Amino acid sequence: MKLQSIALIMAISSGALHLTTLMADESAPARQKTHGLSRFDDLKYPEHFAHLDYVNPDAPKGGVLKMAAIGIFDTLNPYAKNGTHLSQISPFRFYNLGFLSLNEPLMVGSGSYSPAADEAKVAYGLIAESAEYPPDNRWIIFNLRPNARFHDGQPITARDVLFSYHHLKDGPIKYQIQLKPIEQVEILGRHRVCFYFHTTGSRDQLFSAAELPVLPAHYWQEQHNEKSRLTAPLGSGPYRISRIKSGSSVTFTRVEDYWGKDLPINRGKYNFDQIIAYVYQDPTIAFEAFKAGDLDVFFESMAKNWARAYNFPDITSGKVRKVEIPTKMIIGSPMLVFNTRRPPFDDIRVRKALGYLFDFEWSNRTLFEGTYTRANSYFPNSVYANSGTPSPEEQTLLAPFRQQLPQALFNEPFSLPITRGDGTIRAQQQKALALLKEAGWTLRGNKLVNHRQEPLTFELITYNRRSDRMILPFKKNLATIGIDLKYRVVDSSNYFQRVRKLDFDTIGNVYPLGLSLGSELFRYFHSSNANLPDTQNLAGISNPVVDALLEKIPAAQTQQQLESIIHSLDRVLLWHYYGIPLWYFGKVRTAFRSQIKRPEMVTDYPMIINTWWHNG
Repeated sequence: MKLQSIALIMAISSGALHLTTLMADESAPARQKTHGLSRFDDLKYPEHFAHLDYVNPDAPKGGVLKMAAIGIFDTLNPYAKNGTHLSQISPFRFYNLGFLSLNEPLMVGSGSYSPAADEAKVAYGLIAESAEYPPDNRWIIFNLRPNARFHDGQPITARDVLFSYHHLKDGPIKYQIQLKPIEQVEILGRHRVCFYFHTTGSRDQLFSAAELPVLPAHYWQEQHNEKSRLTAPLGSGPYRISRIKSGSSVTFTRVEDYWGKDLPINRGKYNFDQIIAYVYQDPTIAFEAFKAGDLDVFFESMAKNWARAYNFPDITSGKVRKVEIPTKMIIGSPMLVFNTRRPPFDDIRVRKALGYLFDFEWSNRTLFEGTYTRANSYFPNSVYANSGTPSPEEQTLLAPFRQQLPQALFNEPFSLPITRGDGTIRAQQQKALALLKEAGWTLRGNKLVNHRQEPLTFELITYNRRSDRMILPFKKNLATIGIDLKYRVVDSSNYFQRVRKLDFDTIGNVYPLGLSLGSELFRYFHSSNANLPDTQNLAGISNPVVDALLEKIPAAQTQQQLESIIHSLDRVLLWHYYGIPLWYFGKVRTAFRSQIKRPEMVTDYPMIINTWWHNG
């Protein structure tokens, strides 16, 4: 831990920090006191609500849920700058499982810890029982619940909140960006803490503080947060890690005396006595384990498997249920991401040309049972996806950048190449070659070369062979016009290390997003994050128009304004061809044992596992 953080905490503990701010004064401007936050509209649930609508409030506690974790992780410390944490591999990355592996935040409903299923961009009190903020949103005070405890019985206090801010603001890039709007944090009392922001603004910035995970200061002062490790850190939530079998499994056990078990926000949730994640590198082996009865639930990502492989005896007998759960989650579609920091991807013509060689229609018909829809957006399956030509509001937003954008963006809908689906792509090949010729690439024999006679070649890396059936046809199509794609499958630790160091040409990526969008988009697309280690701006996007649109998001005053900004952003990203968008589905495919039950209510953002229960 940094010496300045220790010194600051010691100063606060001794009462040496002098509180002179406006917030400590009862004569401060009018403030609103609330049990929850909403980005724009009124909260759905009133202050004394009994439980969330989408849970079974009488769900029984008990039973064990066995599931698969696909991939390799090398740390159980989610706050280390290095290493791959359990939350970064499937299904933890996509299906609302933050409550198993992350520290509880001040408020819950937004962020990656148990997000809300039926409201967009809201947060209800968890560690904080209430919040206070002024009309200009210049600061926010959190009043902590006196009974909130860490798993070792130590109370959660304002000192822990202050420590968490200082501990994480220079930590992983995710938290650096989240906490960037915050100017400082001050303790106003043992259970009262204030966050000050650099500027006044919309309620969006309040969430950067509300989503702060609260770490135990007394624990982390003795630990080295920078290091990856397979020791379970101290938490405060409904589950604790009770057993770790390195490279094999992680067992989460429900905390019987969990301090927050009776809160309305938690009623009907966290019902299994144990959740055991068995670690598999190969999803095919994991599926075989599910068929054999070694796992209770399986999330299927392959359309062909879903259509053809679920005919085993337990399906026929009814011992296993196969369900497609509708969702309006912003399922960031799979995308082949180009690293624009290095040639040839620093040339937009090359990037656009390569898109002509990916035959989605053939892949969808031949490989995916025709189940997918092509993603003409970075935010498919949502209200944030652009469509048609820019609206008048979008035209106004984009007009100042007319000279920096393709003229077609203002007049035409964005569309990706469409093939006949029979494997013949001659027209697409010709368009690709024309673009490449314009970019300085010419055919010499059967190879495309530049003016230095260097061949057009690039590498695509992944860490499992599930992509073979998609990538190998793409590789073949590229070869037909003289481009050599080197497709390499590397072990996952090497893969994540290379991605962290930005040592790649092309990778596949999925942006895991929620029901609502806001400042988190800075992580993925803002130029300030283009060259940072461990960045989530994987393409290296450094575009002043993208930056300008992102910087308008916090100031949006209505949902319509926010949608117009993100539609415009979507268009700019697409027309610059930073990658090849692939597809989306709009449903969660899952199969589970018949003794596993889930609420019947269908929500926009389905709660997976944390509202399910074991029926004995």
